[in-house]
Amino acid sequence: MNAESLILFFVIALVLVGGGIVFASLVAPRSSNFQKFEPYECGIPTEGPTWIQFHVGYYLFAIIFLVFDVETVFLFPWGVVMKSIGLRAFIEVIIFFFILGLGLLYAWKKGALKWV
Repeated sequence: MNAESLILFFVIALVLVGGGIVFASLVAPRSSNFQKFEPYECGIPTEGPTWIQFHVGYYLFAIIFLVFDVETVFLFPWGVVMKSIGLRAFIEVIIFFFILGLGLLYAWKKGALKWV
């Protein structure tokens, strides 16, 4: 790839993105309702303090979900090469699942999965 084609690529990208933004600003409906400037557009004013501290269990639950969700991404490349690698890949994924199971068991015993 030479420099001219790279510059052309970036110019076309800028034109397309800029054109999309300009087109959206010209065509999009506008509303000057005062409720649009509220923190929540549901129309119901908040009651009580809006800056409250959430229970740490919510964050732990979310982090555990993300860990197990991201770990499933590692199964796709394994599934692609499993047939060509053979038994070694199968044993490695069994070890992988065992470690994940230990992590899940640890989180369960610590009470991180209780939705309070």
